[in-house]
Amino acid sequence: MLSKTFSATIFGVDAKKIEVEVNATGQGEMATVSIVGLPDASVRESKERIRSALQSCAYAHPFGNTVVGLAPADMKKEGAAFDLPIALCMIASTGKIDRDKLSKSMILGELALDGKLRPIRGVLPVAVLAKTMQKEISSMLVPAENAGEAAIVMNGEIPVYPVSDLREAVSFFNGKNIIPSSASLEDILSEASEQCIPDFNEVKGQNCAKRALEIAAAGGHNVLMIGPPGTGKSMLAKRVPGILPRMHIEEALETSKIHSILGQLPQGKPFLIERPFRTPHHTISDTGLFGGQSTPTPGEISLAHNGVLFLDELPEFKRNVLEVMRQPLENGYVIVSRAAGSFNFPARFMLIAAMNPCPCGHYGNRYRVCRCPPSHIQRYRSKISGPLLDRIDIHVEVSQLSDDEVLKAPGGKSSLEIKEKVAKGREIQHKRFSRMKIYSNAQMEPAHLQKFCPLDQKSLSYLKYAMRELALSARAYDRVLRVARTIADLENSENITDQHLSEAVQYRALDKKLW
Repeated sequence: MLSKTFSATIFGVDAKKIEVEVNATGQGEMATVSIVGLPDASVRESKERIRSALQSCAYAHPFGNTVVGLAPADMKKEGAAFDLPIALCMIASTGKIDRDKLSKSMILGELALDGKLRPIRGVLPVAVLAKTMQKEISSMLVPAENAGEAAIVMNGEIPVYPVSDLREAVSFFNGKNIIPSSASLEDILSEASEQCIPDFNEVKGQNCAKRALEIAAAGGHNVLMIGPPGTGKSMLAKRVPGILPRMHIEEALETSKIHSILGQLPQGKPFLIERPFRTPHHTISDTGLFGGQSTPTPGEISLAHNGVLFLDELPEFKRNVLEVMRQPLENGYVIVSRAAGSFNFPARFMLIAAMNPCPCGHYGNRYRVCRCPPSHIQRYRSKISGPLLDRIDIHVEVSQLSDDEVLKAPGGKSSLEIKEKVAKGREIQHKRFSRMKIYSNAQMEPAHLQKFCPLDQKSLSYLKYAMRELALSARAYDRVLRVARTIADLENSENITDQHLSEAVQYRALDKKLW
């Protein structure tokens, strides 16, 4: 007897529809199961988990030869999420389930040996797929722990039924009423609380760096902080999430999908509202940073999508790792090619990098003597290539604090005050780019610069002089315009003036000073 239902597998950051078919012939001396359709090891092992779950829940295993087909047959199937749909199709083949109702459902779930359901990864992108299948399915069954992810996406259009074990799933298809999950995005927004993030007014001094990070947060710009050890570079970076605005719904959905695929959604939070903050160690491999494996999964830069990626001790990262950063910094995505195919992972993040000016860290320090030979300093700095440096909008020097500054109590604007100002700047940008898929000034393309960053003759003359003196590239010119546009937005100025340009150019002065 043939039984069918729908499930899904993750391909990159999206879900692909999989039709699960089970044909129990009832012929043969032993109960055997064959799974076809390019299953990986975890899918092939599902027949043993299913056999134990059926026995624990007192359901008969189909007699004779049973063939499980996962279509399309030429797409590799991975993960344990096929356990529940296969088990239900097996039970349906024995006549214990309404097969018509089963054939109109999207089902996911990993079975424990006693028949209980374990949470799985990637439910959110599967729900996005299921929402487009309203003509084919009328219900979605997922483990109870994952129901919130699916329900937020569905928003009541297709009921999402949380199930805790195999018995409950079988009862559903035999007419038992299960209350569908009713989580909504409005609930998440109303319940979301502010993250416990250190405050900017706890950092002593460094007013120039604080101003640079305020501009960066307002426009989504990349920042490089250069200074001796102990000057507060890491302290400043860790406080940036506290001044960033919440993501728009489209941004939140993109980001939550990636975290769902990797099983990194916070406990009890099926949807991300606050922007992610990722801090990989400098020993990370290129696969860990950009994504990879035989069937590639997203890496750290994709987990930082629409958030912040903080790279401390930037020159200590492998040179090949840093050079691959060029594509995502420029385009907002990274392409990973493997035998299984080519995968496009979103990676539009705000980069905050920190480094010392030399190997010992004290070059230019007013209070400590640098003993690094010039050749060592040059070798250390050459790990950061010119093309990579060009893609960082703001370069700021974080200098050593004086004795008076160290002894003085911390002060300055709080994170809340800065966040309010940043939010106003972002709101101006949101209105400006309302008809485009752009959320900040840093995402502007050259055509947008022509339209939104016009300069008068005085400003053009100043910018021409600055480019000649600092030997700025064409890419650096674009970065200066983007930063100047953000500075103007913070001051609620419609036009970019020479004062806005002057401050933006200051954040490129280290190009010539240190390189």
